[in-house]
Amino acid sequence: MPSTKRTKNTNSTTSTNSTTSTNSATSTSRSAASRKSTTRALLAAALLLGVAAGPTVLPAATATAASPTAPTWSQSPSRTDPDLAAAMKAAIAGLPSADATAALVRVGGSEGVWRGSSGVHDLTTGRAADPNARFRAGSVTKVFTAAVVLRLAAEGKVDLDRSARSYLPELIPASYGGVTVRQLLNHTHGIPAPDFPWTTVEGAYANRFRIHDPEEMVRSATAKEPEFGPGDEQHYLNIGYTVAGLIVERVTGDAYEDQVARHVLRPLGLRDTYFPGTDPRIVGPHNHGYQRMTLDDGTTGLRDVTVWGATDGWAAGDIVSTTADLERFTKALFRGRVVPRGPLLEEMFTVPEVTDHMTGKPADYAVGLARKVLGGREVWGKTGGRWGYNSAIASTRDGARTLVYSVNSTDAKGSTMNKVAMQVMVAAYGMPS
Repeated sequence: MPSTKRTKNTNSTTSTNSTTSTNSATSTSRSAASRKSTTRALLAAALLLGVAAGPTVLPAATATAASPTAPTWSQSPSRTDPDLAAAMKAAIAGLPSADATAALVRVGGSEGVWRGSSGVHDLTTGRAADPNARFRAGSVTKVFTAAVVLRLAAEGKVDLDRSARSYLPELIPASYGGVTVRQLLNHTHGIPAPDFPWTTVEGAYANRFRIHDPEEMVRSATAKEPEFGPGDEQHYLNIGYTVAGLIVERVTGDAYEDQVARHVLRPLGLRDTYFPGTDPRIVGPHNHGYQRMTLDDGTTGLRDVTVWGATDGWAAGDIVSTTADLERFTKALFRGRVVPRGPLLEEMFTVPEVTDHMTGKPADYAVGLARKVLGGREVWGKTGGRWGYNSAIASTRDGARTLVYSVNSTDAKGSTMNKVAMQVMVAAYGMPS
């Protein structure tokens, strides 16, 4: 049986202003046996980086003091609906605001094209946001992971109906022996979330350089009782995709990141999309992310959270990308250029007929994508959130209207959708039905 391996980021000494494209193909692999010793060394380096760089702290009184920056946009007059343009301009106007410091938006498809940006690169200088900036795409990563698993299924390397335990017998206990690969991907597996040493954003910030091992996260989760029987309900969590990433490594003998590069990044030419590994920075041009939280003096304000490790997300949420790359990926995915058209692509548009574990409402998630009814029609896509950053990809099934956005939200991972992100979604598709 091939051993699993994971990439080690090779850009830890690269300037954050570098414009060199980085992806997993430039990473080197390391064995599971050496992972823990390497982790300790990288953790020490990350902590040193945190002390040396130091976070920018903006008290509540000055957090939104920068004057709003005029939005910029580009459009094809012959293909742009004036109403769409007006709605989009209004949706991202007035940034920075209490809800977001920047927004980058791309609308595409046969119904019209519109591109725009608003806000600031950072609150210290107040210069305009870079419309081509890289950002943390969070759970949009899950769509890439799902696509790779489905492509491996097309190659006969993965069976969606086979149990996860049959691929990872030393990691998945018998109590989860009935969980299939498909159930990992559509969130009906019943595996609870792993334990993390924080419950608040302030606690997460204090642990922002902690390095999380995927196997250890799986052991933490599967040491608990199942939330429900396999296939009985749906609960959206990261853990299913963490297991899926490990299965990718097991069946290919290759790093998960390298498999995403092989199946998606290189074929589509996504040169600004990469996996950060243990590097807590965003390599290349990027706009700063800020998060509202309690500061050291007890007041509430914004911290610059741009430098923040994402190893807790891994195959479920650590990818860095741009709106241009994600738009290209979305269009290719819906056209059958990533996952072959037929039963496997249909998995991404098939929502299981179960109820949500938390709300009791009908399930929303398929494999990788989620279904929403906006403006009276079905829209399929995926949102993502990392501290300081919200993002989304979306499209109608026929590709008539696609949407990609990055919003540098100050309330990322909140209990409700960020206000600016919601305005962008509604401007593109209409109100939720």
